Parts: sequence; C-alpha cells; structure tokens
Amino acid sequence: MPRLNVIVLDQHRDDANTYNVVLWADVPVARQTQYASTGAKSAWSGATAQDNTNIASGSVAERVAIQRIPQGASLAQIEQFLQNLWTDYQNQINNNNFWLHYGSTWDGTTWTVVNNG
Repeated sequence: MPRLNVIVLDQHRDDANTYNVVLWADVPVARQTQYASTGAKSAWSGATAQDNTNIASGSVAERVAIQRIPQGASLAQIEQFLQNLWTDYQNQINNNNFWLHYGSTWDGTTWTVVNNG
C-alpha cells in the first residue's frame, strides 16, 4: 500500500486553478513485476527511501497528473476533485491488466498460456 495517495506538487504559473499532482496507487501482486523499474524514483522530492523502493519494486505505481479546478472552488471541493482523480487512477490499476497473458508461448505445435491474474 502506498504511504500517501495524492501529493500536490504545484499550481501552474499561468493558471492558479491548475494543479500538478502525484498519484500513488497500490498494484496487485500479480502485476508488480510489470510495474517494476530498477532505480525508479518518485517525481516528488519528499518521497522517502521506502517510497522510492516501493515504486522501483512495482508495488506502488506513480502517475504525475494535471487537474484543473473550477475557479472559486472551495478547499473541500479541491480536495474532492483530487480524491476523485486518485480513485479513477486506482481503479485503472486494479481493472486493467495489460499483461494477462504475458510470457505465453507457441512452439509451432502447442501453446503454453500463462495467466498473470
């Protein structure tokens, strides 16, 4: 599980209603090797060594995203927009397995099908 879910990086200089954020999502165990990237680090300078280890190992997926907030939104509304953005990201990680049959092979006669749940 990621230590945090949403991290606000900054607001756009030309549009204070547009935020750059980092999203961290939990990756299902069966897919962690696909998300792993040796030496990967968070875009957020405040990430701990353990955060970066989790990202590099693939147990946590990170996405840098841009979220535009309607002008005049309250802090509670901004928080809700960002929470919804994270929920959508976590759902994408959970519900999309692009590697379902990664490593399946055919030797010219027989298929060996791998199921990476």
